[in-house]
Amino acid sequence: MATIDVDFEVYKALTIRRETEEMTYNDVLRQLLSLGEQKSSENVTENLGALVFKGAEFPEGTQFRATYKGQTYTGAIKGGVWVDENGRVQNSPSEAAYSITGNHVNGWRFWECRRPSDTAWRSIDSLRPTK
Repeated sequence: MATIDVDFEVYKALTIRRETEEMTYNDVLRQLLSLGEQKSSENVTENLGALVFKGAEFPEGTQFRATYKGQTYTGAIKGGVWVDENGRVQNSPSEAAYSITGNHVNGWRFWECRRPSDTAWRSIDSLRPTK
């Protein structure tokens, strides 16, 4: 899944168009571009490989977890996309964190992951390349 950069004015305009808190920025763009609703991630059967966010690679089968207010939340890379425990596709770590907290938080510090080759959980922030 690709990441796009937008300026603050575009971000603000997209935010205003969100009809509910559950509506993602991807949903807003799909609506503006007349693309219709996104297909459910459950329909994805082809292994699309790893997902890369800002240089950090998460192979197929990578598991995510975060604890917020005493509850553990999970997700995984399935079919080349991040799918949360409710079956929703998440477009970034921060979007996935926002869907839980309802607040803008640094998703890179919020989530831990365990890739198929890992034996222990680690902060996803530790996987980002150093500048």
